Amino acid sequence: MGVSRLLAKAWVVICLFAGAHALRTAVLNGTDPWPVVFQVLAAVLLFAAMGLLFVGGYGVSRDAFHARATAIFKPGVTPRTMPMFNDIVFLVFAALSFVIQVWYAPRHLSGSITDAVENALYFAIPGNAMVIARLDTCAVDGGRVLASSAAWLLALVFAASAVSRLKQTANAMRVDRMLHPQSLSPTGLAAVLGIVAVVGIQCLFVGSPIMLLPCSAFIGLPGVLLIGLAPLMFAYVVYAALAALLASGSEK
Repeated sequence: MGVSRLLAKAWVVICLFAGAHALRTAVLNGTDPWPVVFQVLAAVLLFAAMGLLFVGGYGVSRDAFHARATAIFKPGVTPRTMPMFNDIVFLVFAALSFVIQVWYAPRHLSGSITDAVENALYFAIPGNAMVIARLDTCAVDGGRVLASSAAWLLALVFAASAVSRLKQTANAMRVDRMLHPQSLSPTGLAAVLGIVAVVGIQCLFVGSPIMLLPCSAFIGLPGVLLIGLAPLMFAYVVYAALAALLASGSEK
């Protein structure tokens, strides 16, 4: 699977996550749900299409592709048209983060499990501590502290799982590059993703800019994305950068 398709799937997850929150917010505000469903669905499809165009733009399976792929694919390499295990885990974790954010966290502002998760992630992730401090300054919680900590916990679990399968992803990227040469070299691609990952480390993991954000940034759709999905997206980009770096070398 090429890195373009890898990131395109992540973009689709972002659209679904944001659409689910937009639909929930409209329903909570007492809006008639059916018109909202069609409006949100149209918006999600339009924005997701930008990511799906990366997948379709490279062409769907052809007879020649099947013949060549049969000869090239090695054990442990998943065809690019099928979701890989890491993609499924990422989607499930994003859904779980959504459930925690909208249902569990607002109902469990305190308790042994809540306190344990918050305390563990407070020291492990500096950026999460920054988010908690900023939420405290803004007097905004409503479960956001627990939702942020849970999202980071899921991100760490996803990163550990994805890293254990880096070789499979790298092999799939090599096959995809053989079938569809790209203008950006493997090393250049790894460098670009590496820069994005470093920016993510500074902004999300270290959390330097978080204290500069206005309180309004933690409210509404931008806030739910920042708290509930940004940590998972950060882990996904790091995983993609490492896979691209491994794929840029020769296979052992």
